[in-house]
Amino acid sequence: MKKITSSHNPMHIVTTEPVISAQNLNHYFGEGTLRKQALFDINLDIYSGDIIIMTGPSGSGKTTLLTLMGGLRSAQEGSLKILGQEMCSASKKQLRDVRRQIGYIFQAHNLMTFLTAKENVRMSLELHDEFLNQDMDAKAISMLESVGLGNRADYYPDSLSGGQKQRVAIARALISQPKIVLADEPTAALDKKSGRDVVELMQKLAKEQGCTILLVTHDNRILDIADRIIYMEDGHLISDGVDAAAKVG
Repeated sequence: MKKITSSHNPMHIVTTEPVISAQNLNHYFGEGTLRKQALFDINLDIYSGDIIIMTGPSGSGKTTLLTLMGGLRSAQEGSLKILGQEMCSASKKQLRDVRRQIGYIFQAHNLMTFLTAKENVRMSLELHDEFLNQDMDAKAISMLESVGLGNRADYYPDSLSGGQKQRVAIARALISQPKIVLADEPTAALDKKSGRDVVELMQKLAKEQGCTILLVTHDNRILDIADRIIYMEDGHLISDGVDAAAKVG
């Protein structure tokens, strides 16, 4: 539980529950003699509005942990609560319900090449019943304007640069105002300036919407946007805090 001092009344303490809470979390791949442990005793609390960067060598378990936190697979041992919902042995419906509250941004932007930028962004709204009676085209165009692509709304992905495609992916992830955004190597395919622009845009939009960002990266150039840096190695959470920057600098 995190204690927050109210800006209106410094004496008034507000307590908030973590949006993601892992306790003694273990995860395995394979069966029988091929069974291999991928995550070891992960303990971690992440709060609303935090921007967390998770870093560490390839094969350290970062993406495995991200997929569990994103409800993309059910947790196996220990406890993992996402937005108050226990993910350990979660049913497909429970996983699906949690996923609807999360935005995803991947290294490969995963845009539908046969849809325009506007249609790719609008598609995310169509998954949520509460938006069905709203002007989804107008919302999609407004979101594209907020990422600097209002004049590219009717372009197909093949006509966009790498940085523009990733900005469409950000617009698609954030348009439904998710409580959590998970990003896996979002700058890996981009040059230095485009990568910087993309993460600063994520940071700005997420702060405006009050959502939590958990970002996996090997890109040392963007570590300074984080409120916290989590360093993983061989499936273990080695350090959790700004001191982790020294390990990857």
